[in-house]
Amino acid sequence: MQHLNVILIKKSQGPGQGYFNRSCENCYNVFSSKIDSLLKNIHGSNRHVGRISKFIENSNNLGDFKPVEKKIKTNKTERASKIEELKEKGFAKESEGALVFDVSEETDKSPVPPLLLLKSDGAALYGTTDLATVVERVRDMKADEIIYLADKRQGLHYEQFFRAAKKSGIAHEDTILDFIGFGTMNGKDGKPFKTREGGVMRLADLISMIKEAGKEKLKDNKNIAEEDVEEISSKVGLAALKYGDLSNQAAKDYVFDIDRFASFEGNTGPYILYTIVRIKSILNKAEEFKAQNIISVPQSESERGLMLQLAKFNEVIELSFRDRAPHKICEFLYELSNNFNKFYNDTRILSEEDEAKKSSWLSLINLVKNVLEQGLDLLGMESVERM
Repeated sequence: MQHLNVILIKKSQGPGQGYFNRSCENCYNVFSSKIDSLLKNIHGSNRHVGRISKFIENSNNLGDFKPVEKKIKTNKTERASKIEELKEKGFAKESEGALVFDVSEETDKSPVPPLLLLKSDGAALYGTTDLATVVERVRDMKADEIIYLADKRQGLHYEQFFRAAKKSGIAHEDTILDFIGFGTMNGKDGKPFKTREGGVMRLADLISMIKEAGKEKLKDNKNIAEEDVEEISSKVGLAALKYGDLSNQAAKDYVFDIDRFASFEGNTGPYILYTIVRIKSILNKAEEFKAQNIISVPQSESERGLMLQLAKFNEVIELSFRDRAPHKICEFLYELSNNFNKFYNDTRILSEEDEAKKSSWLSLINLVKNVLEQGLDLLGMESVERM
């Protein structure tokens, strides 16, 4: 199995702390023991089994994707050394008293300005520091791929920086340097979200607001002990915030609507959590029933639809990773939750007298629960036992 060392660099903190922040090690283990029989039962044949099984085998390398928590600090000596090296190799040249790196290419359809390394007074800039950090990430951390997250308006800087890193040999020819530009989180007026005083909203304040909204939703639930409210509301609130952020395409601006994000209905984090809680409740009530852990042929269109949605899980995870698009996981989780709730409304699971059917249904919804929890875990969210 090929090892892939990926480093994720966040240049600005935001609500989406869970951007692929879990190992995918268990993603496919959730499915591997059931996928063959599940697909045979959906289609009445094994025509998709080979393709899916091969996909599972080939996708296991995602298990090597782990977050690297390390801050890299470059000192003046290191930066000066790298600047001198760039001068000696003819990459760094003076221009109007400043030191620049020409990154233009013949194929450019519009002019790409040079990367500014030092100002005329000798002060280092972002370009200088960014190049210096790549040295350690490639040399010491053995990075195959480095992903930068920053405001989409910084796209030109990263284009210049990436070209300079490749041209100078600081980054190897096969080292992948990727930039993900994100949009702004706006208020209902369409302008960047701010405090009532007009200042920039701090993440800690945002989290506090969403936790309070979650607590407000739970206050009338008599099934939750008072001592558990704080922990559950914290998880529900963070799921609302993270899901609200990650369910949008990264580059798009979006409106922060605390009422919509905290809602237990619609495409929200709390709705996914509520679906998981509902499944756990059914499984707890059927705890004494000995399910055979076998999923049989679907008995209805809603059951078939649920199985078909489950069968997309592996592909969605691979596409999300490939496209740097966690919103695709959110879309999948939302659709899976909808499919489950339709199946739940159409099917009397606990009162079913046919033990084979009941066993199959319990195994199916247990798989749904596992997949929903795995998807949330990949996005940096935790499920709860009660809501």
